[in-house]
Amino acid sequence: VQLQASGGGLVQPGGSLRLSCQASGFTLDYYALGFVRQAPGKEREGVSCINNIDGNTYYADSVKGRFTISRDKARNMVYLQMNNLKPEDTAKYYCAHGYYSELRLRCEYDDYGQGTQVTVSS
Repeated sequence: VQLQASGGGLVQPGGSLRLSCQASGFTLDYYALGFVRQAPGKEREGVSCINNIDGNTYYADSVKGRFTISRDKARNMVYLQMNNLKPEDTAKYYCAHGYYSELRLRCEYDDYGQGTQVTVSS
């Protein structure tokens, strides 16, 4: 599985960024793609994911109403539109491949790509 995230950068609070993820190398239809993030000194946090089977989307409470995940199935691309960014959104963001767990009601990941840095600062 190959995952490549891009689109990070430096933005002021209240600004927007759009992350992209190019995914390849997997054949099963039952999967989810998403983004996780990790800030220095903090644990990795699931941000958002989209279920390939039904297109359902999931968000961490901290980003609901501000972030939107979408996909282009034909191109195996996933996008994360991030609006109203806050300093606490500063982290390295990773594209991830896995599945949606009906038991845990969240996305579980097996593979991660190289990350892209998002810095929110004035």
